[in-house]
Amino acid sequence: MVLPVLAVVAGLILLVWSAERFVDGAAATSARLGLSPLLIGMLVIGFGTSAPELVVSAIAASQGNPGLALGNAYGSNIANIGLILGLVALVSPLAVHSGVIRRELPVLGGVTLLSALLLLGDGIVRLEGILLLVVLAGFMVVSVIQGLRTGEDPLSSDTETDLAAHPMSLRVALGWTALGLVLLVASSRLLVWGAVAIAQSFGVSDLIIGLTVVAVGTSLPELASSISALRRGEHDLVLGNVVGSNLFNTLGVVGLAAVIAPIDAGREVLLRDWSLMTAMTALMVVFAMGWRGREGRINRLEGGTLLAMYIGYIGFMISLVVGSATA
Repeated sequence: MVLPVLAVVAGLILLVWSAERFVDGAAATSARLGLSPLLIGMLVIGFGTSAPELVVSAIAASQGNPGLALGNAYGSNIANIGLILGLVALVSPLAVHSGVIRRELPVLGGVTLLSALLLLGDGIVRLEGILLLVVLAGFMVVSVIQGLRTGEDPLSSDTETDLAAHPMSLRVALGWTALGLVLLVASSRLLVWGAVAIAQSFGVSDLIIGLTVVAVGTSLPELASSISALRRGEHDLVLGNVVGSNLFNTLGVVGLAAVIAPIDAGREVLLRDWSLMTAMTALMVVFAMGWRGREGRINRLEGGTLLAMYIGYIGFMISLVVGSATA
């Protein structure tokens, strides 16, 4: 058990560091190549923070552990909303001004419902994985077109501030992007090996490990990015990171893993994990969109509610692991 635990710890540390370098390098490269700050915020930063989930899930699926891939994606979505958004809102209530984010929130809700239809068949086959990837590609095309047409948006100014905080030449940006990507793959392989070994030692499924330990670890880049944005008062970038990441996880991460290896998912995934993910997504949408003249925001009470739901979920999952270990 010692070696797998060390592998998970080392893999997580290296994963977080390399993910930050990759996102910073990719964002700076995009800026140097003339991509607008709004598109960088929507696509590069929002989706780029999901690079750890994508690499980890792809490696897990290719090594015959598709349950770990699915657990990583859905568990990360739950952690993004409950742990990251809830914790950040507790520290400082988040005001939502970006029209781009307001358009993406209902899309995230629809994509989450789509995932339930696929899970009704007790798994996601390759054809359904391709469907998810096609939906993601379509969404990205529409996002680019709308981004080019959209004028000034609060997300754009937040992204400009974030880019100014990490100035790089094109050569340096390309170097960090390449190095970050290489280390992402290496750290993900280490993390997957350790996680699978721990799951086998405790007698639990790789899905459970993916939903808990691996999901929290791959969500750490989003947490670091959100804390950094919060310090600069970039509230829209915080929520944009979470929404973009969850969209990419649900469509891209699960879709790619299913194309590599069909994912078997028991009914408990739909009843337990998907149901909580959907409830938290719905609350986030309601809080952020506003209603009856209430401006979109996530205050401390609402953030505390999301965080409490996450803590309760993790507590329940830990009880499953302990129960399996003592059985």
